[in-house]
Amino acid sequence: MNQALLFSVFIIASCGLAYELIAGALSSYLLGDSITQFSTVIGTYLFAMGIGSWLSRYVERNLVARFVQIELMVGVLGGFSAAALFFIFVWFTTPFQVALYLAVFGIGVLVGLEIPLIMRILKRDLSFKDLVSQVLTFDYLGALAVSILFPLLLVPQLGLVRSGLLFGLLNVLVALWALWIFREQLRNTFWLKTQAFVSLGVLAIGFAAAGQFTSLAEAHLYADEIVYNETSPYQHIVITGWKDDLRLFLNNNLQFSSRDEYRYHEALVHPGLSTLPVARRVLVLGGGDGLAVREILKYPQVESITLVDLDPAMTQLFSTAAALRKLNEDALHSPKVKVINADALKWLEDNAELFDFVVVDFPDPSNFAIGKLYSAAFYRLLEKHLTAGALAVIQSTSPLYARQSFWCVVSTLESVGFVTTPYHALVPSFGEWGFVLAGRRAYRPPASYAVATRFLTPEATPALFQFPKDMARVDAEVNRLNNQVLVRYFESEWRQVIR
Repeated sequence: MNQALLFSVFIIASCGLAYELIAGALSSYLLGDSITQFSTVIGTYLFAMGIGSWLSRYVERNLVARFVQIELMVGVLGGFSAAALFFIFVWFTTPFQVALYLAVFGIGVLVGLEIPLIMRILKRDLSFKDLVSQVLTFDYLGALAVSILFPLLLVPQLGLVRSGLLFGLLNVLVALWALWIFREQLRNTFWLKTQAFVSLGVLAIGFAAAGQFTSLAEAHLYADEIVYNETSPYQHIVITGWKDDLRLFLNNNLQFSSRDEYRYHEALVHPGLSTLPVARRVLVLGGGDGLAVREILKYPQVESITLVDLDPAMTQLFSTAAALRKLNEDALHSPKVKVINADALKWLEDNAELFDFVVVDFPDPSNFAIGKLYSAAFYRLLEKHLTAGALAVIQSTSPLYARQSFWCVVSTLESVGFVTTPYHALVPSFGEWGFVLAGRRAYRPPASYAVATRFLTPEATPALFQFPKDMARVDAEVNRLNNQVLVRYFESEWRQVIR
């Protein structure tokens, strides 16, 4: 019996940590700023567990029955937490954060009650020393197991909503297991069994219907029909379609619209590469959609393109889906292109290759994991991979909507010795968007373009490098690994634009 209860400790510890991770991940996906979200969720959860542990002193009778009821409450509340929060965000938006912390607090209090009750149930058969060591050992082992399985298996395969329901089912199964183990000690278990089987049925139905619920919610969240939906270990990938317009969203943030992406990618690639007639080797960091690569392949002198993108789900999608292959003109299948799935910073550290042109096309610095790729340390490393006359171009968010963020990128590049040339272009899906050319010497815009373009012309190019008063340079700190001011700038500025 003791072994069974200790195994139950393992399960409930796994479930408790899973609910915490699900809440943190969901709030990060929906609200951004992952560090803040995880920090506040973890803090609230641990505080609530302390409250629950303190309240356990007032549970004096019928310990097993109370333990069963708490397991059922944890299972139902924790199991449906992700689904409920997602529903609130999609349909009611405003109270989401209030609901998030109430849910985290409620689950934390109930989880905080679990371990003290189990310890009191076990104390009849174990010495205090053995009791504490064994309970805590299985508690920590359960936490370890779910911390490994959550990012590697559960989220990619099940998603957040279904993962929450799975752990809710496990909590209810623990309750049923306890009812069986203590069947001779419990009196009148009819109502407990009824509650347990009702909870089990409701969670099982929720688990089976989670896919339909998620599809319904996301259909409401996105304006157009969802044609592709995947959660990889790194991000949530959604592609929507309406008539001839395909749109890519990463973690609910628009990355491109097929109707005007050419404006962005032409502006990203051609002002720099057109001035490098002898460029042979090109590096693309990010850009797993292959659209920047498509533009680079227009230059016959380019002999090789190395694409480094973190997420294999992205490069696989854009190299296999027919509509997306048409959009990038099969760029990822070109014999000139080598696709590498790796962390860009780590890849730069481990490789000594030199390049004539580098395209840095990362997502916006909405969290610290991405913010490190806009840091002085990263740019210092990038500079070591440039040939003597090489240029790098960095997408740098909007100089209109995130003015200080844009100039922070410029300041950071200059802090490591780059000569910078900032510019901007209008992309209707995004608005005014910013880029920065960086090299070791002054840049001169091209007088002509030797490749076919839909947007850029020699006559219009000079205007790209002129900044009106509302986008003119402002003071901004350097973005460093130990103090990522860029992420704070970005969050603050975009919060005033997006509601």
